[in-house]
Amino acid sequence: MPRGSRADDRLTLKRHLYRLLGFMAVALGAVGAALPIMPTVPFLLLAVFFFARSSPELERKILDHPQWGWQVRDWRERRAINRRAKVMAIGAMATGAVVTYFTLGHPWYWVSVAILVICGAWIATRNE
Repeated sequence: MPRGSRADDRLTLKRHLYRLLGFMAVALGAVGAALPIMPTVPFLLLAVFFFARSSPELERKILDHPQWGWQVRDWRERRAINRRAKVMAIGAMATGAVVTYFTLGHPWYWVSVAILVICGAWIATRNE
């Protein structure tokens, strides 16, 4: 066995794993685009991370996407979330807390309230 081929095999396996994880993150982001309670951009950020290590073409495809790309680039370049996205995210979490209150009731809605308070505060304090 030629020297270096084992390292090449590991590198190829790593790239395939990153690509698979990237596709899984894109799938979760697509679900988030359809469901108001689940986020989209955080999963696309994760996908960009994985695709940067496995497929620069797929990474570029997300960064150039007309609807989501600018938000991913804003976060990547400036660690910023625009005001509209903040309001939408916090509103979706608040909606989730209300839905949890009416469907699962006490004590489960406290989980949604905790997520709203912790994540909402973090989102609200990010740069715009």
